This record gives sequence, structure tokens and C-alpha cells, in this order.
Amino acid sequence: MASVPEVGPRTPWEEPPALGEVIEVAEGVLWMRQPLPMKLDHVNVYALDEGDSWTVIDTGFNTRKSRELWQSLMAGPLKGKPISRVVATHHHPDHIGLAGWFQSEYGAELVTTRTAWLFARMLTLDVQETWPEETLAYYRSAGMDKEIYDQRVADRPFNFADTVYPMPLGFTRVQQGDVFRMGGRDWDVHMGNGHAPEHATFWSRDDNLVITGDQILSSISPNIGVYATEPMADPLGEWLEACERLAPLARHDHLALGGHKLPFSRLPLRMRQLIDNHHGALDRLMDHLDSPRTAAECFSPLFKRAIGPGEYGLALVEAVAHVNHLFHLGRVTREQRQDGAWLYQRKD
Repeated sequence: MASVPEVGPRTPWEEPPALGEVIEVAEGVLWMRQPLPMKLDHVNVYALDEGDSWTVIDTGFNTRKSRELWQSLMAGPLKGKPISRVVATHHHPDHIGLAGWFQSEYGAELVTTRTAWLFARMLTLDVQETWPEETLAYYRSAGMDKEIYDQRVADRPFNFADTVYPMPLGFTRVQQGDVFRMGGRDWDVHMGNGHAPEHATFWSRDDNLVITGDQILSSISPNIGVYATEPMADPLGEWLEACERLAPLARHDHLALGGHKLPFSRLPLRMRQLIDNHHGALDRLMDHLDSPRTAAECFSPLFKRAIGPGEYGLALVEAVAHVNHLFHLGRVTREQRQDGAWLYQRKD
């Protein structure tokens, strides 16, 4: 009898831990959640038992609710033991937002990559009360919907510091090739890329655990976006390279602890799905670019669903990532309209 093909990753849990509660996913490894005020309404955080203290992986946003939730967790499921170390997989606010709070209020050590720390530290200090012209020019160059553009211009811009606690000087660096000890295990450190630069992943030498952060997720694709800070970036190319490089490390029995959704097994299959998904999107996009289009006019082939206002910003930066990738590969040309928007078209 022919074997039935595996259709996707599996998870040992049907439901996540409730806020303020924990699930032990392996000996001395606790899975918790912090709330996010957006459509993706949570971030996974983990605590690894160091005996007399805990190492925490990622933190959630800097909000009163998140701080109170952490205090409740520390007094309850974390048994009153101190959090001695915070490991941030990457610099995004839902992952590093309370690192400075743990450092300043609890004396915790921050461990992250150099790029993640520099980005986070820089962005917390870069507070803008009005929109930088470079950002507005970037939105126009991507062909942002005029109604959404006008609404953004009328509002105060989001600042990294709105959701990230002030970060004091000082951190401990992890980098590619390190072996890092935490939770009674030795972990090989391998760098991802694309979703965030120098994104740390951790692969246990002692059991089947992998901490993937947002580099590899179970049921959604990591957002891969281009921003005004580097409008010609190719994060999709970087993400594909990282996934192909990490893929040989993955085992069928690995339990992947991601930054969102549920922990999962069948990691090699999931990585191939994610890679193939983007290649499929690029193929559809090439067909769509038979006629000149802005990045904002490429949502349909990329996402295959309607994009609402709440998702528009992430969809736009991801669309730019895909057209940028094709442009860097030399598969499309681009020409700038009088209004500043770039029009992309496939090469004959």
C-alpha cells in the first residue's frame, strides 16, 4: 500500500496556555504567552529552568498588562525564582520589548545578536512626532492606497519606543557557530535572516528541541518586509538563503518552539513548505507582471485573499520584498511614475 503523504506539521497541543499559565513542553522548559494588540494577538515566550533562576526567551511588548502578567508568572508558575537572563531571538518589539525592563528592574542579563541589539537600541532612541519624509516617499514609491496614505499622514507615526522599554547599555552577544548553555542543555546557535537581520535560532544538542523564534513558524509564514530604512533591500533572498542553509539541520522528530502559533514537529516538511510557498508566490507574481504594476497592486497573486486595512501595512512591505527580489534577480524591470511610484514589469 502506498504511504499517505504528510500534509503539514503536527503539534502535541491543541490549545495554547492561557494568559498567566504555563505548559511544560520538555523537562524544565515552560511555554507561556503574552498578548499583542493586533490581529496576530499573541507572542510565545519560554522559560528555561537554570536551577536557582530562569532564562527567558523573548518577552512581549512593553505594556502595563504585559508587565503585570510577567509579575504574576514570576510569583506563580515560575515559583518566585528570579529571571537571571533574557534571550531575544531578534529585535522586533514583541520579542525584545521588555528586555530593558528585566535588565533595569531585575538585574537580568540580555543575550542577543549584535545586529538585534544595535537595531533595538537605535530604534528606541529614534522617536518621531511627525512622519519622516523618507518614510512618506517610500510609501508613495510602493503605490500605497491614497486613502490609507492620507490617514497615516494625519496620525502620529508609530515609534519603536511606544512598545519597547528603554534599553540600558550592555548585552551579551551570541553569533553563528556558538554553543550556548541554557536550561541544562547545550544549544548550537545558527543565524536566520530575512524576517529580521541576524535572527538567532537555537538547536539543542541534548534532546529534540529547536527554538526557532519567527524564522520558522508552524501555520503562518513569517512576515518578510522592506522598509524606508533600506528601500532596496532583498530580505526575501536573505530568508530563502537562510532557510536552505538551516534545512539540513532539521529532523523529523524535532520539536520546534516558534514565536507564534503552536510548537510543532515535522520540521523538515514545514521548512520545505515555507520555501515552496514563496517560490510559488514569485511564479504567480511573474505572471501578474505581464503588465506594469506597483507593489501595492500585487496583493492578489501574492496573498490570494482580500487584504483589510489592519493587514495593509505588513502586506505592502512584503509585496515590496517580492518585487525587489525579482528586480535583484534581473527578472523584472522598473520605471518610476510621475507620482513617485515604481512600476514593475517582467522582462520578455
